[in-house]
Amino acid sequence: MLLTGTVVADADTVIDDGGVVTEGDRIVAVGERADLVETYPEHERRSFGIVAPGLVGGHVHSVQSLGRGIADDTELLDWLFESVLPMEAGLDADGMRVAAQLGYLECLESGTTTVIDHLSVNHAAEAIEAAGETGIRARLGKVLMDQRSPEALEEDADAALAESERLIERYHGSYDDRIRYAVTPRFAVSCTEACLRGARDLADRHDGVRIHTHASENRGEIETVEEDTGMRNLHWLDEVGLTGEDVVLAHCVWTDESERELLAETGTHVTHCPSSNMKLASGIAPIRDYVERGINVALGNDGPPCNNTLDAFTEMRQASLLGKVDDLDPTTLPAETVFEMATRNGAKAAGFERVGRLREGWTADVVGIDTDLTRATPIHDVRSHLVYAAHGDDVVFTMVDGQVRYDRGGFPDIDADAIREAAREHAAAIDGAPSRA
Repeated sequence: MLLTGTVVADADTVIDDGGVVTEGDRIVAVGERADLVETYPEHERRSFGIVAPGLVGGHVHSVQSLGRGIADDTELLDWLFESVLPMEAGLDADGMRVAAQLGYLECLESGTTTVIDHLSVNHAAEAIEAAGETGIRARLGKVLMDQRSPEALEEDADAALAESERLIERYHGSYDDRIRYAVTPRFAVSCTEACLRGARDLADRHDGVRIHTHASENRGEIETVEEDTGMRNLHWLDEVGLTGEDVVLAHCVWTDESERELLAETGTHVTHCPSSNMKLASGIAPIRDYVERGINVALGNDGPPCNNTLDAFTEMRQASLLGKVDDLDPTTLPAETVFEMATRNGAKAAGFERVGRLREGWTADVVGIDTDLTRATPIHDVRSHLVYAAHGDDVVFTMVDGQVRYDRGGFPDIDADAIREAAREHAAAIDGAPSRA
């Protein structure tokens, strides 16, 4: 297939009248449109305003999709323990599958082709299969919780780790390697030392498996960990083995100098979730400082109950603007930096090697974006437009692994209407959910 338009190959490379050629699951050429039309005359052609790499959701909760709007205007720990965890506990296997499907469809239709997904304690296999079937690329895993948790979610650490290992053996590298596993402790507050150390041991036993958890999102969380361990949160995670190049830490809002040095020294990835951190009033993560230290920072939406959207374009805009306000410096986190966070940096965090840029030989994860819009007139700088003006609903075409997964309102091979209807039915049973109009 030959996809033409203004090609944003990466944060530094724009081809004004360009094209991307895909064959199978690979990109075979990127260049000037006229040259590619001449070289590949038999390829199906599709034309868009902008052709860009698929975006990467560096921290999402797909299975919280059914709880959008049930816990607005609430502080993090109350939000989590009073609303979100009870919602997760109440989902049966069918509900978990539908919730994940709904989340993945929202990602695909708004240009996100890869996610690092924090599932739930129960029915993780249903969500993993939903990822495989919808066609998204995902690093994901069953959540571990063995203390301070609702009864329906709290498990014995050894049993939970054993189930995680069975899921690794079944799903890691499945669906043509689009699905890869992450051992997923919820956070230090809800996990004992044995659980956290067990997570590290489990990841070490399986090649290519990563670790994904929350860290230092909220001051109450940090105080609890310090009371339990006598250590700052990130130092405790380092003590139990949860730092390193194979670890993704979501949030990292409240870190001190020693913790920031630790992140840089260990090569630990950080996912910035600006909308969630603002809505829950958790604080402003020191992203400029992280970037200047060479820490790899990805972007994530977090969950629909604390963001209300899985639109990655929204997150790019919020990240840049929030950074500027925090520093009182309009040069902080420019569009190019934020676009890299939402593409290649996210792919690095997820551990997908040739994802996040449009390059010959790289994986064919590509999105087509409409610019025939008043809001897109004029476009003086295409990267500025993508970060500050574009919306997820401007996306009209999403390709993952060379397969078209979303095309101008439709999902090939997926009955999106049936998924949405099933989601409404399951959501109606959630305590506190708004009734259907």
